[in-house]
Amino acid sequence: MASAGLNLIAQALSIYDQDLRLALANSRYQEMFSLPDQLVTPGARFEDAVRYLAEAGDYGEVEDVDAYVAQKVEQARAFEPHYMERPRANGRTISVEGSPLPQGGWVTVYTDITRAKKSEELLRARSEELSDQVLAHAEELSATNRELAATITALEAAKRQLTEAEARTRLTTEMIPAHIAHVNAQGRYTYSNRRLSAVLPGSLSEIVGMHMTEALAPGSFAKVEPHLNAAYAGHSPVFEFTEDQNSRRIRVAMTPDGQGGVYLMSMDITEETQARVALQQTRRRALAAQMTSGLAHDFSNLLTIILGMQGKLAKMTLPEEARELVAATQATARRGGRLLDRIADMTGKRTLRPRATDLHVLLHDLKILASPSLPRGVGLSVLDHAPDAQIMLDPGMLQDALLNLVLNARDACGATGQITVSAHAVGDIWLEISVSDTGPGFSPEALKQALDPFFTTKGGEGSGLGLPMVYDMVKLTGGDLRLRNTASGASVILRLPHRAAPAVAGGLALLVEDSDELRATVRDMLVELGHTVIEAASVDEASALLADVEDIRLVLSDIRLQGKATGIDLLERVAAGGPPIVLMTSLPQGDPLHRAALSRAPVLSKPFTRAQLSALIGSEAAA
Repeated sequence: MASAGLNLIAQALSIYDQDLRLALANSRYQEMFSLPDQLVTPGARFEDAVRYLAEAGDYGEVEDVDAYVAQKVEQARAFEPHYMERPRANGRTISVEGSPLPQGGWVTVYTDITRAKKSEELLRARSEELSDQVLAHAEELSATNRELAATITALEAAKRQLTEAEARTRLTTEMIPAHIAHVNAQGRYTYSNRRLSAVLPGSLSEIVGMHMTEALAPGSFAKVEPHLNAAYAGHSPVFEFTEDQNSRRIRVAMTPDGQGGVYLMSMDITEETQARVALQQTRRRALAAQMTSGLAHDFSNLLTIILGMQGKLAKMTLPEEARELVAATQATARRGGRLLDRIADMTGKRTLRPRATDLHVLLHDLKILASPSLPRGVGLSVLDHAPDAQIMLDPGMLQDALLNLVLNARDACGATGQITVSAHAVGDIWLEISVSDTGPGFSPEALKQALDPFFTTKGGEGSGLGLPMVYDMVKLTGGDLRLRNTASGASVILRLPHRAAPAVAGGLALLVEDSDELRATVRDMLVELGHTVIEAASVDEASALLADVEDIRLVLSDIRLQGKATGIDLLERVAAGGPPIVLMTSLPQGDPLHRAALSRAPVLSKPFTRAQLSALIGSEAAA
C-alpha cells in the first residue's frame, strides 16, 4: 500500500537503513537512473548502486571507481542532512535532498529540475538589459526557494517525529497506575494524565488549566498544600495522606522543575499499607511471644506448685479462717492460670483463616450469642448495612472480637443501657463495624492506653487483655481500630479490608500445582465440590490454558511453582473480568511472597480441608 502511494509522486525516492541497504524505493527512482531490478529490490547494497551509476558515467568522469565508491560509502555512514543540485551525464539536472531517520539510515528525494534550470538560462539570455545585481538576486532567490522547500520538508519530518514521541509519552503515562501531572507557579495544571479520579475519588479527570483547589476532591488540597509550598521552595517532599471519601491511603511525590513549577506523582497505596500493617503486627506478636514464652513457662510451674501445696492444705484440719485463705489462694492461682492462657492466645501463633462469609448471618448469630449474657435492663440492637455479597473474613476470630466488645460495653452500662452494633461499607476499600454503648465513655487515660496489654479500669476483675486481643486481630487483617467517646457513651470502631469473596459454584476449574501428589488430592476436593478440573504445573501452562479455554470459572493456584514465575505472576497475567483466582501456599504468613499474595487475592494456607476450600470459594456443594 505504501509503495503504491509513493509511485504516484513525481519525484524519485529511496530509503536506505543503518546498514546501508535499501529499505524502500518507488518506481520513479528506477526510471530516473535506469537501474536494474536487483538494485531496487529491498536489501540491495548502497555501494552497488553507487558503483553502477559511477560506471555508467552518471557522476561524470570518474578516474578511480573503487576510491569514489569508498568515499561515497564513508559519507553515507556519517550522514548529514543536505541539499545539492547535480548535472547528469545525460544533460539533465536533478536536485538531491537528503534527511537522516531517527532509527538510523536516511531518506533521499531526487527532483528533475532541468526545466527550471533552462528557464533560468533563458532568463539570463533574454534579460541583458537587467542589471547584474537583479539577475543575481533572481538566481539567489530561486536557489533559496529550493533550499527553503528542503528545509520545510525536514521540519515536517521533525514535527512528525516529535508528535510520535509525544504520543508515546502520553500513552506511557496513561498506562502507569498513578496520577502524573505538572502545575505552574500559580498552582494550575499544565499537564495531567487521566488517572486523578481513579487515584483520588471525587476528583476530576480533565483538569489541564484548572487550579488544584478546583480539581482535587474536597478536603484533599488542604492536606497537600503544605508539601506543595515546600516543593515551590525547592524541596522534593514525599508524603502520605488518607483521602476522606473512601479512606484510601495516597502517596504523593513532588519535584520542582527548576522554573517555578512542580511535577507531581500520586499513587493509591491502600493495599500496600494494609499488608505493611499486618506484617508489623505479626512481627510485634512474634517478639512478644519470644519475650513471654519463657516467663510464662516458669510462672506456670510456680502456679502448679502453689495449687498443689494449697490442695494439701485444704485436706488438713484447719481453722475456718485458714480454710478461707486457702480457698482464696487457690482461686487467685487459677485466675493466674487463665491469665497465662490469654497471654498465650495473644502472643502465640494465631493464623487468620479467611473464608467466604455472609456478614448478615454473622451479625444475626452475634445477637443470639450475646443477648443471654446481658442484664434485663441492657438492650442490644444490630444495625446491619453490610454488603450483600460474601466477604473474605475469619468469621470465628471476628465473632470472638465482637463478643468481647459487647461484653465490655455491658460492663460499662451496668444495670441499664443500650448497646448498638452497626456495620457498613466505606467505599469499596473498607468494612467498618462499630460497637457503641450508653455508658460513661472512655476516660482520657483509657483513650490513650486502653489498647496497651494489661491496662484495665475494672480493678481486680479485669485482665487488661480484651481490647488488645481485638486490636491484634484487626491489625493481623491489615485494618485499624479506633476508640472515641460519643454524645451518649463510648464507641469502638473496627475497620477491616473489604475483600469480596470469589462466588463460584461448580463449573470448570483450573488447578495449578507442580506437586503430582498434592495436585491429585486437591483435584479430588474440587471434583467432590462439583467442579470439572483441568490441570497445569506452571504459570506458562496455566496461561496457555486460560488463553485457549473460554469457560474457566475458577483458578486455584499454588504460589510457588515450577520455574521463576509464581502464582502472583499468574494473577497479574489474568485480564480484568477474567475468572477469580484463589492462591494456596505452605509459606508462613511472615514470608514476603505470602504477604504480597494476601494483598492481591484470597489465600488458603496448607494443609486445608475440603470444608475450608468450600468455604473459601463459596461453593454450594456439600462440604
